Amino acid sequence: MLSRSSLTSHTTARRPSLPSRRATGRLAEFAGAEGGQAATTVGSAEQQITEEIEEIKRYEDFTTIDWVQDAAREQLRRRARRTQNAGFHRRKGRFGVRQKLWESYDAGQAWIVVTLIGAAIGLNAAFLNIVTEWLSDIKLGHCTTAFYLNENFCCWGAENGCVDWHRWSSIWPINYMLYFIFSIIFASTSAMLVKSFAPYAAGSGISEIKCIIAGFVMKGFLGFWTLLIKSIALPLAIASGLSVGKEGPSVHYAVCTGNVISRFFDKYKRNAAKTREILSACAAAGVAVAFGSPIGGVLFSLEEMSSYFPLKTMWRSYFCALVATAVLAAMNPFRTGQLVMFQVRYDRSWHFFEIIFFIFIGVFGGLYGALVIKWNLRAQAFRKKYLSKYPILEATLLAAGTALLCYPNMFLRIDMTESMEILFLECEGGHDYDGLCESKNRWTMVLSLAFATIMRTFLVIISYGCKVPAGIFVPSMAIGASFGRMVGILVQALHKSFPQSRFFAGCEPDVPCITPGTYAFLGAGAALSGIMHITVSVVVIMFELTGALTYILPTMIVVGTTKAISAYFPPGGIADRMISFNGFPFLDTKEEHTFHTSVSSVMTPFIQLALLPSTGLSLRALETLLRKTSFQGFPVVEDRTSRILLGYIGRTELRYAIDKTKKEQALNLSPDAKCLFFAPASTAARTPSAFTPPVTFDQIADRDGMQTIDFSRFVDPTPLAVHPKLALETVMELFKKMGPRVILVDLKGRLMGLVTVKDCLKYQFKVEAQERGGEGDGRVDKLEVWLWGTIKGVADWVGGRIHRASRGRIRLGRGELRGESLLSVGSDDPRDERVSIGDRLRTGRQQRGILDGTEDEDEGVELQDR
Repeated sequence: MLSRSSLTSHTTARRPSLPSRRATGRLAEFAGAEGGQAATTVGSAEQQITEEIEEIKRYEDFTTIDWVQDAAREQLRRRARRTQNAGFHRRKGRFGVRQKLWESYDAGQAWIVVTLIGAAIGLNAAFLNIVTEWLSDIKLGHCTTAFYLNENFCCWGAENGCVDWHRWSSIWPINYMLYFIFSIIFASTSAMLVKSFAPYAAGSGISEIKCIIAGFVMKGFLGFWTLLIKSIALPLAIASGLSVGKEGPSVHYAVCTGNVISRFFDKYKRNAAKTREILSACAAAGVAVAFGSPIGGVLFSLEEMSSYFPLKTMWRSYFCALVATAVLAAMNPFRTGQLVMFQVRYDRSWHFFEIIFFIFIGVFGGLYGALVIKWNLRAQAFRKKYLSKYPILEATLLAAGTALLCYPNMFLRIDMTESMEILFLECEGGHDYDGLCESKNRWTMVLSLAFATIMRTFLVIISYGCKVPAGIFVPSMAIGASFGRMVGILVQALHKSFPQSRFFAGCEPDVPCITPGTYAFLGAGAALSGIMHITVSVVVIMFELTGALTYILPTMIVVGTTKAISAYFPPGGIADRMISFNGFPFLDTKEEHTFHTSVSSVMTPFIQLALLPSTGLSLRALETLLRKTSFQGFPVVEDRTSRILLGYIGRTELRYAIDKTKKEQALNLSPDAKCLFFAPASTAARTPSAFTPPVTFDQIADRDGMQTIDFSRFVDPTPLAVHPKLALETVMELFKKMGPRVILVDLKGRLMGLVTVKDCLKYQFKVEAQERGGEGDGRVDKLEVWLWGTIKGVADWVGGRIHRASRGRIRLGRGELRGESLLSVGSDDPRDERVSIGDRLRTGRQQRGILDGTEDEDEGVELQDR
């Protein structure tokens, strides 16, 4: 489609309403198709302008992608490519071989990209496994033959003890102190790297990736620096002993890998829909290498990560997960053939009387998830309100406290993946860890496991969310494993006490009846399901970890019970609740709402919008409007009195058109030139992609001193519009399934307002807040104030002691921590600047957050693009 912006004289004419223009456009389109009209050729100038505007849009932060326009633009590209190929064949294919090779490469480019990404993810996962295991072991001792070997490699092949691996000292307090020092060094280093180079590397990243795949733009979150720092800081955070895991962040670094590699291919660099397919496949590969479960990774991406998952995305996700796990298996980081440390095989079956205990474990999983989600969100709110200025100090103190509390306990002292490996194993076959399988230590182990369960739960609540790479998958699984092993030991003791009971009639003589390791395995699955609210993918992941079909039914029973218990609590797992907590504009496709209201009660009314009249607006007034408003788009109406809706123009397109006009016509362009946003003669059928700005500014005329700049080709003449009485639930379904950026509301062709995802979410949070009634919020606020006062009092006391001990050379008092110290510098994470809508509804304070205003508003946030 060729188009140009011209300065012409303008005569006023009555425009047809939006519905009539839609009907006319569609009839023209069908007539053109029946008549065999050829597709319009997109010129090189038009293509260049399109690419320039898309490049600008790539750097617009905290906005959403309009999937309707993106899909339409991709259709235009395909049409242009088909036209180009047809022209080549009409020229009789002078370079036939080269053309066929290029077409083959273009067709198979997706599989090439997926293969490269899968291989890179597998290599990175193997590197992280090796480094994490060595850092975790170095806190306890060292290898005398080679310092770079961890304990397993150092003792490889040793049968009667390991003489090459030595503890740091034979004195227990010295080992305790060194363990404490290493934990502090690792945690502080990890937090410093994150804060200094890539603030987005903190946390798990799953919540943000769900929003990004849905179309939310967070510049730098999937960049190279985030990938690099996450890969370096993650092993340090795990080795520090913090109750965080690497399986959640593995999804983040996998998606970062996919984003970085796909940017080298033009097919994915400027196509958001194809990039979304790649990111979904990378999320599957991240879970696959984390658990050694390629099929489970695909199901996790389908169940938890992606709001749009067509069949071709499933195939590419499977292939990417397959390549990643194959590379990880070839690297063999543990030299055992296992993809993950806690992979296990069971050779015994289960008994039907154990279903009662399996259900009990499932109940624990549901209660654990509800407890941790509730209190972790409160801890996150406290952290955002009071501790965001001290990210490094917080992580360091958390690591110090964790080391002090965990070292005395045999199950908390070691790495969580190693702990799960121990708890999953059967007692037969020489698998024993500090007397875990000895009957004389049974009650000691029960108490130790109970303490480990309670303490780890508390540490997960306060640790998840601190400014280091941190996941919650493995900590939750470790908690479930310790609880499950405790239940298994108790059931085993019950059987030993009453072996002749009819309850245990299914047990065979001279064969172990109860396998406590299987209870630990099921407990891990229950806790994972409870914290994430996922079901099918957990069953498949646990199946791939054991490779035993025998325990499919017990796993399904446990996960089903966990799901049933979770239904009694607020919906959504920890990732979904964090999305709401951070105020990200995300509509969950799994949620169903009944509001009994129309879209008119939610929309932003036209009186609060900036309307563009189709004619008569001067260039000077248009620039003033752009400068004084922050809207991301503008409805185009016939005039501001009648409000007859003619179309919609985006802020980026409008800025680009004005800048290019001023650049090319700097000498003879008058500030009083009139802007034309609708061409009366334009009746050709156009999809939203047609307003992709294919405009050249090469013909500008001045007639009788009256200049008119034609911007009509930038306007979307067929925006998605609905009736004001349409149910809000239907509008939310349109956002979920079609993915528009904005939906206009018109009545008989007259603009009434517009609605965005943020408007829907604000109304949803408002209704939920009214239903809760805000009970207990005052007590929580008082508790937070008291806790913060206590922390400051302790800090002042410690600072005074250090000041006196150093004879005045070191000052850490109340007036010293003003942002000048490295440990107290405020967080650079842009997510800390976001204020959740729930906080504003509760406190009534006028705070600025992501959900303030509408999607039509530009908050002016610009992050440093590393």
